[in-house]
Amino acid sequence: MELAWTERLSVGNAVIDSEHKILLDMINDVEQAIRRRDSVALPQVFKQLENCVRIHFANEETIARAIDFPFSHNKLEHQYVQKELQLMKEELMARNGMWSESAAEHYSYFLSEWMVEHILKEDMLMKPLLQTYPYDFKPAALGA
Repeated sequence: MELAWTERLSVGNAVIDSEHKILLDMINDVEQAIRRRDSVALPQVFKQLENCVRIHFANEETIARAIDFPFSHNKLEHQYVQKELQLMKEELMARNGMWSESAAEHYSYFLSEWMVEHILKEDMLMKPLLQTYPYDFKPAALGA
């Protein structure tokens, strides 16, 4: 399922929204590699996704701290997702492009569902607080 950014996914912060857009594109790339059973491209796109997820989660936590948003539940979700991504990558790499259509569907569904749930159920909890700040709010801890 091709994911596309819509305004409905905006959490009210330029940094987080921008990173979500990038993550959506990366998930689409991973899903395409899974569906094509492209064992050459998959490690590269998965590595990019994992790196971007790690940076995004760190940035979200920094922003949450800066706006005094309680982040413990989000942090647990972040740890779970990072572990699941690692397990998914390891399983797919071990199969070297030899996974079934149902496995491809399962992994694609997990990625799409996780991303939408992450935004709509986890990050949207920050939106009311984020809207009290300018859209381009960026804590000093995130750098220039």
